[in-house]
Amino acid sequence: MIDSAAPASPATDTAADTADAPVAKPWIMGIAPYVPGRATADDGRRIVKLSSNENPFGTSPAARDAYRSAADHLERYPDAAAADLRAAIAAHYGIEAERIVYGTGSDEVLHLAAGTFAGVGDEIIYVRYGFAVYDIATRRVGATPVVADDRDYATDVDAILAAVTPRTRVVFVANPNNPTGTYTDRGEIARLHAGLPRDVLLVLDQAYTEYLDADDDDGGLDLARTQPNVLVTRTFSKIFGLASERVGWGYGAPALIDAMHRIRAPFAFGIGAGLAAIAALGDDDFVEQSRDHNRKWRDWFAAEIAQLGNAGLRVVPSKANFSLVLFEGEVTAESAYQALMAAGYATRWLPNQGLPHALRITIGAEADMRGVVAVLRDLAGAAI
Repeated sequence: MIDSAAPASPATDTAADTADAPVAKPWIMGIAPYVPGRATADDGRRIVKLSSNENPFGTSPAARDAYRSAADHLERYPDAAAADLRAAIAAHYGIEAERIVYGTGSDEVLHLAAGTFAGVGDEIIYVRYGFAVYDIATRRVGATPVVADDRDYATDVDAILAAVTPRTRVVFVANPNNPTGTYTDRGEIARLHAGLPRDVLLVLDQAYTEYLDADDDDGGLDLARTQPNVLVTRTFSKIFGLASERVGWGYGAPALIDAMHRIRAPFAFGIGAGLAAIAALGDDDFVEQSRDHNRKWRDWFAAEIAQLGNAGLRVVPSKANFSLVLFEGEVTAESAYQALMAAGYATRWLPNQGLPHALRITIGAEADMRGVVAVLRDLAGAAI
């Protein structure tokens, strides 16, 4: 029963009553909320999720076992320093544990970078068709986003350098880039860093780096080790298959890491998540299987889409675990998105990122990739 004497709810307040209510900062209201990839159809059906770049093999069995081992310790706070995890990351990648900051996924580390080194009156640069979190992290701290032009959907170093002003404080570059999958080689990354002022932080977001071939290395960790203004970020959400546990980290100069530690959450993830991440680092076979499968079916998918070029479909060259398919003919990205959804496949349509003519499609299991191609082939055939 509702108490008739209770004060009016916010929904029934008058305009005069709310005139003195807290008002969000204008830069906060300018943020377009992050939209995650869909996992269900419009009618609520569970469908094949190819919209969030998750690992089709799931998680390493060793990581699952490690996670279960934490069930008897749910009343305990995790180690606020994440000492064991940082030590495991350091040993695995040959870096220094004391120069690692952790966060709730690499998303938090990106927010830490913006929040530590930029604010109102400052500028943060990122590339057109870059990761949506960059814009959110920029606006959240009241900084001004500056979008550098792309070069056929890839990072254009010259465009970034041309966008630098005395107000620039941070540059975000994902490599491979999300949502395009494009890759910037070591020479171009070095040229970008050399062209930036020393007081500008270069953040190299390497969320998909484990999907690269062995001879692909953009030199990010080496730059972060030797330069005072480079931060590399990584995640356990992609090839390690721990997206639900939200474990990410960053590596950079001691002064950078010390400053970022001052504003990070003290307990970014639970004990089980930390144990699972440590175990995942040790399961090289799982990582290699995931990488090999991704390379095989990403290349196969690109070749199949290339055969639909007469209908205006093409794939942006990708080195990540997804492909960006462009629809430049009669078949539209929206119609393909709906057709795939009806067939049981959730993909990522990106009009809110300036890509109304594109779908980002995760490389899934063999049957899923064949099913997606069959749908797109039917659409293309009907349009020719």
